[in-house]
Amino acid sequence: MDIEAAIHRAVPVATRLRHEIHAHPELGYEEVETARRVHACLSSLPNIEIQTGIAKTGIVALLNSDRAGPTVALRAELDALPVQELSDLPHKSTIPNRMHACGHDGHTACLVGAAIALSELAAEIPGCVKFIWQPAEEGLAGGALMIDAGILDHPKVDAAFAMHGWPYMPLGKIGVRAGATMASADFFDMTIRGVGAHAAYPHRSVDPIYVGAQIVNAVQSIASRGVDPLDAVVVSVTQFQAGTANNIIPATARLTGTIRTLREPVRASALGRFEAIARQTAAAHGASVDLEMGRGYPVLINDASCAGFVNDVTRDVFGEAAVQGDMPACMGGEDFAFFAQRVPAAFWRLGVATQPPESQPTLHQATYDFPDAAIPTAIRMHCEIAVRFLRGRAG
Repeated sequence: MDIEAAIHRAVPVATRLRHEIHAHPELGYEEVETARRVHACLSSLPNIEIQTGIAKTGIVALLNSDRAGPTVALRAELDALPVQELSDLPHKSTIPNRMHACGHDGHTACLVGAAIALSELAAEIPGCVKFIWQPAEEGLAGGALMIDAGILDHPKVDAAFAMHGWPYMPLGKIGVRAGATMASADFFDMTIRGVGAHAAYPHRSVDPIYVGAQIVNAVQSIASRGVDPLDAVVVSVTQFQAGTANNIIPATARLTGTIRTLREPVRASALGRFEAIARQTAAAHGASVDLEMGRGYPVLINDASCAGFVNDVTRDVFGEAAVQGDMPACMGGEDFAFFAQRVPAAFWRLGVATQPPESQPTLHQATYDFPDAAIPTAIRMHCEIAVRFLRGRAG
């Protein structure tokens, strides 16, 4: 099996596709042109069966769909972010306030490259590879919608793997950890209801700005006093909106933000404490709150066996120097967590940093760009993970 030669032929196609997708970013569930470009690259490949329109714009491509044996899934994301790109790249975004600031253009293109390479080698692969391109990873749970549509069945997936470009690691390094890898990501939207008044007569008001400030301070006790110091919790108030003039105490104020943890019991406790603190702090000052709390992505738990397998593949293919040891957990959210709830899974990170840390653009920044230099390594890892997993399961 000449994987290297097949990958060599796939890299130029993947690189061109990434540039096209980067220049034409689309938000979650709107990735119509992105999906069309992916389909165009796949449609002429041998041994590939394609399903489109899953969860609106998602795509599943099956290699060796009729072959008996195990099935491995590889997943990438299609969507961009509502960010105005500030780079001077020749393939920079052509759409205002839309940008692939998280590198999903690279993830999508690299998985297409893997599908191209493995389609040439189908006869030597003892099982099925299920390539998944999902919509709406950025907060809209496209992965969960695809799972609800049955993508982990027919054929049943034995394990799933996903890659994320990681600008916090040097180019070519590969890292994975067992257990909690990405945080739960839950959200709150709170309106504090007080009594408005002239700013010269604050005693006639119930000042929602003052009450909001007390709530902002008080909810930090969840992390500092409400949970075990060894458990990670992040409570971030990201919007505080109130008032219309400098001489009016308003009647309402609005706070929004996010609560993140790395263990489900801590998640439940933190959400409960947040609600109690917000309501009771407001009540103590004569105000009330309207509170909406949304449960977002769960904690992403990497299967220990799958994580160890990724490390073994990295070591065998690229050498010990490529293995990023002591990979820390991250407090970002990731909807691959829904896959990991259903099947053994591993979410691995590919180093893509090409500059020193102080000047390297990072995820969700307006100058971030998934580097072309990382594409061959990503494609090779996808291919090696799929082939080695299926061979191992096939005996």
